[in-house]
Amino acid sequence: MLLICRDNSEMRKLLISGFLSVLLALPFALPAQTPATPAEAAGRPAAVPTAAFTQRSGLSGVSLSPNGSKVALRAVDKEGKTYLSVLDAGTRAPLHNLEMPAKQEMEWFQWAGNNRILVSLSQVGLLFKEEYTYTRLFVFDLATGTFTFVGKRDMGIDGDSVIHTDPAGEFILLLMQRTIADYPSVWRFPLDGTAEKAGKQVQAPRYYVWRWFADDAGVVRLAVETLDSGNLKIIYRRTADEEFRTVATVDRVKKDKRGTWLMADLAAGSDEGWVLEQDDNEHYVLKKVDFSNFTSKETVVAKPGSDVEDVWFDDNHKLVAAFWSDDRDRVQWFDPGMQTAQTRLEKALKGTEVTIDAKSRDGSRMIVWSGRENDPGAWYIYTPAAKKLDLFFAARPQIDPAKMATPKPIKYTARDGLEIQGILTLPPGRTASGLPLIIMPHGGPFGVHDQLTFDNQAQFLANRGYAVLQPNFRGSSGRGDDYIDKGEGEVGRKMQDDVDDGMDWVVKQGIADPKRVCVVGGSYGGYAAMWAVIRNPERYRCAASFAGVTDWNAQLRYSGNYFSRESRRELSKSFKGTRPGFNFDDVSPAKQAAKLTRPLLLVHGERDFRVPFKQFTAMKSAAAAAGKPIEVLVFPDEGHGFDKAENETKFLDTLEAFLTRHNPAY
Repeated sequence: MLLICRDNSEMRKLLISGFLSVLLALPFALPAQTPATPAEAAGRPAAVPTAAFTQRSGLSGVSLSPNGSKVALRAVDKEGKTYLSVLDAGTRAPLHNLEMPAKQEMEWFQWAGNNRILVSLSQVGLLFKEEYTYTRLFVFDLATGTFTFVGKRDMGIDGDSVIHTDPAGEFILLLMQRTIADYPSVWRFPLDGTAEKAGKQVQAPRYYVWRWFADDAGVVRLAVETLDSGNLKIIYRRTADEEFRTVATVDRVKKDKRGTWLMADLAAGSDEGWVLEQDDNEHYVLKKVDFSNFTSKETVVAKPGSDVEDVWFDDNHKLVAAFWSDDRDRVQWFDPGMQTAQTRLEKALKGTEVTIDAKSRDGSRMIVWSGRENDPGAWYIYTPAAKKLDLFFAARPQIDPAKMATPKPIKYTARDGLEIQGILTLPPGRTASGLPLIIMPHGGPFGVHDQLTFDNQAQFLANRGYAVLQPNFRGSSGRGDDYIDKGEGEVGRKMQDDVDDGMDWVVKQGIADPKRVCVVGGSYGGYAAMWAVIRNPERYRCAASFAGVTDWNAQLRYSGNYFSRESRRELSKSFKGTRPGFNFDDVSPAKQAAKLTRPLLLVHGERDFRVPFKQFTAMKSAAAAAGKPIEVLVFPDEGHGFDKAENETKFLDTLEAFLTRHNPAY
């Protein structure tokens, strides 16, 4: 029996009382409880205060050290400052709080051994008078408290492509270009603070090679050459003393299934390894491979209709788990001990979805998340030997799941016969007939999909009385590359048709009133919202965009700076497709602003590194020049999302007021 409170509300009380003294020692604190407001009118459910949706613990990205003794996480204080915080995993006592540099964004962090943490930071700069975002790698040494740069000052834009981390935390292998004109080489950098001076090249650049892979001992043994034709050559060696040789040629023009694969594991002293590779249905499966001739030996994990998205191996290269998703995240454990842990946790946290996010190497301690589509969830620290499950923190402590909507998966058929999946959230307490509808396309657009998980904005809108549809239009991930490929070159075209067809489906079911529909989204979803009211104003009453793309040519030039020449080509193919004569200006809101006839709310953060603020100013200027009034909201201290609760509150309140004016819920 696990030592845990059975009721989740009791868990949240523990969070407020039991751990508050620990959290107050960190640069953030939990918000106070806010009482619910009374019902606005008879028969109408009481509106949950906006602050309940926006107040967060300030913690995210929980990671466990290999020996399980420490927890690292990203923390944001009330002023929006970001910290890398390290706690004792047993007591939750704070050990380190490292403030991140101003005007830089933490991209990711990961443990390197038990006493060092790698941190990737990004920042916007200029190159040939064009904006770009470059990344740089740093190491935080817990023993000395130092935070030092890892790499070379004179290096390319991408400076955080780690292809191997020494398990003891002594060194890394970094894939990098010495200049933007070079092919990448592989460098070995020590993590003791001497990286810039002591780093040495272990693999010279090679024409056409953009991807190098190392085995678990840190030996570079595999590479992919991408030729000008787009075809691939796989080169391989078994040891560092051997010369590389070509073991396979892939004709991607003929769509050879091995044209797209991801390295999963390669063991030192062996030709055998694992890759995530497409099957005949273009879904990713886990296969054993003989790298000496790059032939598949057997399919180890396959999930019909879904992609295998990730796998875990132990230090002996034994398969521990495979992960995939359909309407929910799924896991298959191959380690009996981990399956036992999963079963016990699901029993203790009955009625919720349970995922084991991280574990120590020996499995003696784990980080566990528990939540559901109507519950933003909480993180726990689990100690199997003691049968002890300690609540760590809740994602949004003021949310009461009982007052939230329960989203459901739906399917509909697009006008060309393609099956589209999506998520439909209906407002609690309202009859599902003739409702006002908000269509909320996801970001990306490629490699992303909505599923049954807590969506803060969808829940907010549902609580305010709206039905919310989240369509997984063509190009969305999770259903294989064939579904993604159907989105190639369809930005603003068939992708947008799928959004419109989703509206038609909800209306046909009798759920939504066709005269009461608006589109709201962020990032690519923000673009889709703007384009919806420009392309089809007869369908929609209004649109709201947060951090949306408004000029595709400018955005792709900016985004292309993230990538190698190979990736830029793939990026162009994904967005432009292969049909001749396609002009992005034809589907860019800033270029078509004169056609805008519906109310538009345009929102952006000035520190956005993904979709730069210039995208906002381009649309604002174009609308003004065309005499089209739009509503705008700018956050000088936010990026491609919200770090400050008060800013998110202001955004949601502004959005609610905008929708109430142009598409009232009641």
